[in-house]
Amino acid sequence: MSLQDDLMTAMKAAMKSKDQMALAALRAVKSEILLAQTESGSKEEITEEQEIKILSKLVKQRKDSAAIFTEQNRPDLAEPELAQAEIISQFLPAQLSEAEIEEVVVATIASTGAEGMKDMGKVMGIVNQKLAGQADGKTISMIVKAKLA
Repeated sequence: MSLQDDLMTAMKAAMKSKDQMALAALRAVKSEILLAQTESGSKEEITEEQEIKILSKLVKQRKDSAAIFTEQNRPDLAEPELAQAEIISQFLPAQLSEAEIEEVVVATIASTGAEGMKDMGKVMGIVNQKLAGQADGKTISMIVKAKLA
């Protein structure tokens, strides 16, 4: 079943259970997907890779907003953002642990022959491509920096 089918099923369930938080998050995802489809100028479905990028972007936005609200001592605004991020992340592939990410980073460094921070961009590009949607960029960046330092 495609993401859009899963999304519609989840939206119907949220409507029936009157879960406004889930409904708002799912509508945001649907809206972003529709925007991505209309940007390309076709009514064809977008690729799974594009869907993962959209979902990752939405989760990251919500987590960043929650962090800002927490810094400003506004837990009343941070909690809904985190709840929406959790709902959206259910549609993402399973996230890898830091040890699993580290294995991929070490293998990539070995295969590219990267030496030092000057090769960080090359390593990051390859690792991000391999782990699309399975790990956030911040974690990957930390591990790559530690390994290349």
